[in-house]
Amino acid sequence: MIYLDHAATSWPKPPAVLRAMSDYLETAGGNPGRSGHRLSIAAARYVYDAREAVASLFHAPDPLRVIFTLNVTYALNLAMRGLLQPGDHAVTTSIEHNSVMRPLRELERQGVRLSVVAGRPDGTLDLDALRQAITRGTRLVVVNHASNVMGAILPVSEIAQIAHHVGALLLVDAAQTAGTLPIDVAAMEIDLLAFTGHKGLQGPPGTGGLIIGSNVDVAQLTPLARGGTGSRSEFEEQPEMLPDKYESGTPNGVGLAGLGAGVRWLVERTVESIRAHELELATVLTSGLRCIKDVTVYGPVDPKQSVAVVSCRVKGQRVSTIGLRLDDEFEILCRVGLHCAPAAHRTIGTFPEGTIRLAPGVFTTMDDIYATIRAFEKLACL
Repeated sequence: MIYLDHAATSWPKPPAVLRAMSDYLETAGGNPGRSGHRLSIAAARYVYDAREAVASLFHAPDPLRVIFTLNVTYALNLAMRGLLQPGDHAVTTSIEHNSVMRPLRELERQGVRLSVVAGRPDGTLDLDALRQAITRGTRLVVVNHASNVMGAILPVSEIAQIAHHVGALLLVDAAQTAGTLPIDVAAMEIDLLAFTGHKGLQGPPGTGGLIIGSNVDVAQLTPLARGGTGSRSEFEEQPEMLPDKYESGTPNGVGLAGLGAGVRWLVERTVESIRAHELELATVLTSGLRCIKDVTVYGPVDPKQSVAVVSCRVKGQRVSTIGLRLDDEFEILCRVGLHCAPAAHRTIGTFPEGTIRLAPGVFTTMDDIYATIRAFEKLACL
């Protein structure tokens, strides 16, 4: 079996992740921060170790400004719904995932002014168009670091400078880049970084978070949920301390144990080496597919401008048919359709059917890539 759906979730997980989760349940099954006994303390240590690992990986200003959530979608909602009020102006792009577009459209319905900057057909962004959209009244700019459809990497540092020039904050959706591209929130001037744990960070589902940069005033960021935090229990009001202000309820301790192990595994191998491996795979895959008659590949021509996400279509054949045949006849697992990003597909002209998305990962081999190219050669001839 060849697994090429890492843009949806990474698989298999490193053995260290499985061991950490098993160890957590066997030796530290208490409720983190809710009790003073040894199991609760042991569980809290796993959670804090994960917080420190994530902070170190992304060069966060303070581990306590790493807010753990269920996933990147919750993190994005926390940032957007926590900051934007009726009358505020937000700017985003036409190549965003629905985890950005749907909350923003709801906020627009509630009175937030929204500008959507059109991306180019290859998934890249015209920075001049972005500059025109961002004004002195802009409160928040929201962009993905890399598209989950075309893989195109956006120049986050340049976008940050444009946003900061008018006093706006920058929120970056790093769902496709956390763990696959080097990210330094301080050096790149990212104000808010939303990440997921179950993709490039090699952690389990149900993990993710929001990194709050030092320039963000947390007094202006409203929590999405309120409740028990294990702290300041004498008050019925939500505590203001971090990360408690945004982490109500029992945390996913076992998942965060796995996330911490995934991040440490990643650091040992280095993000740079993983990027080099995935870039080599994507380069060969893209080149091979482009040589096949009737196969159209979407996204930047230069693979260095993309993460390892390759979208394509076969002329005269439905993407659902190709996906099913890849699975049934060649044991190649991928994703087909709109990938929860209809705006992106409208931008590149593949709406409403979508594309076939092939996303290699850290455990993908070059033999897997050659086998995939051969499968498309056979499918395109039918």
